[in-house]
Amino acid sequence: MNKRTRPLLGLCPIGKFVFSHKDALRLKGELQAKLREWQVDFVDLEGVVPAGLVRDQAHVEPVVAHFRAKEVDALFMPHCNFGTEGAVGMIGKKLGVPTLVWGPRDEAPLPDGTRLRDSLCGMFASTKVLRKLGVPFTYIENCRMNDPQLRTGVDMFLRAAHAANTLRRGMRIGHVGQRIDFFWTTIANESELLERFNVEVLPIDMVAFIDHTLQRLAGNRSGYEREAREFRQRIVVEGFADDEPLMRILAVRDQMLAHVADNGLDALAFESFPSIVDKMGAYTMFADSLVGNTVPFSSESDLHGAISTTLLHHAAFAAAPVYLAEFTVRHPTDDNGILLWHGGAPTEMCKPGEKVKIGHHWILPSPLAGMPHFPLRGGDITVARFDGDTGDYRLAVGEGTSMDGPHTLNNYVWMKVDNWPRWERITMEGPFIHHTAMTYGRYSAALLEACKYIPGLQPVRLNED
Repeated sequence: MNKRTRPLLGLCPIGKFVFSHKDALRLKGELQAKLREWQVDFVDLEGVVPAGLVRDQAHVEPVVAHFRAKEVDALFMPHCNFGTEGAVGMIGKKLGVPTLVWGPRDEAPLPDGTRLRDSLCGMFASTKVLRKLGVPFTYIENCRMNDPQLRTGVDMFLRAAHAANTLRRGMRIGHVGQRIDFFWTTIANESELLERFNVEVLPIDMVAFIDHTLQRLAGNRSGYEREAREFRQRIVVEGFADDEPLMRILAVRDQMLAHVADNGLDALAFESFPSIVDKMGAYTMFADSLVGNTVPFSSESDLHGAISTTLLHHAAFAAAPVYLAEFTVRHPTDDNGILLWHGGAPTEMCKPGEKVKIGHHWILPSPLAGMPHFPLRGGDITVARFDGDTGDYRLAVGEGTSMDGPHTLNNYVWMKVDNWPRWERITMEGPFIHHTAMTYGRYSAALLEACKYIPGLQPVRLNED
């Protein structure tokens, strides 16, 4: 399975036997230079078809064979002078990967009235053929090479393709344990997820998981003792009489990561309580925090949450961890503020200047400790929720910015959005629940575009714009 951290782009320059071949080659070269400048991973058609430019329908088969051999994740068909529309449609259809269309804005006619190219006109023809053949595509506004729309559009498309491909090519979620009995909101249709979205859920028995965790601890006690002492130098540990519970939490972390590595998992969903808590003598959500630094993770056996975190993780090119938070309470004084809160946030999200603390559960009356407590850092935030029932699946996406708000416990950040009552109504009317993936940055456009390439998944825009 392709596990690239960024998509490999198949650059397929389009020309035609009419208009200026020389000008088309110039534009192709300029675009190749731009992609290198933007550090885009791509393969082109140099040495595959004459001049590395598709100008004839006979070029379809060698182009498709070349891109398949290179295992491209996405296709970019810039129209460099006009467009060989049949070839465009057939290449897009045969490759079946997310497809991008753009062409340079045409200059004024030459003094004698002739034109070097009609790129815009050619794209009208090519996009009609793509639609006729049922090929979904992304289109970047007809603009000049140095216009910001091009760079922004290519970046957005690559993120959309990377997110969409996690489902198109198959996602594997390791589910440790089972659904928590009284959490009806996390009931999911595994069969439908597999049939419609290529999501395979790998069940991991909780009894076996606990046994292997304790065996792991017994086999490396000295290493875990040393690591527990080191952690106490960096974090605040409360509620533990000795290091044994902390060592068990660290072993839980390593057992989860071993399942990811051994089974090629894209994400984990974990039954957070009560079995693991009872057997470990501690809440193990600090293990979630450590795993979540690198792996999309969902607590409380939320399979749809695991899909949400994975989609957002890929749209962000893993620039920062993703966290499955909750929409919890409205801000006490700002009508557009909402609390993003939960337990087990990735430690890399900790607010600068704050110290990670693990201690007792903030609401459950238990003598056991192990719950992380720290506020999250600020910045621009994107949230996403994949959810569905009765066969209706949607991806809700929105953006906000962190804001000041009151202190609370566990892991949290207050977020300001454009129109919270709108967000609240959309989320309440479903098919969504309160769990939402969040990360730092602005990726809503990419996630909404990704839905174009995922049959059966409807995009939902939480923001008004």
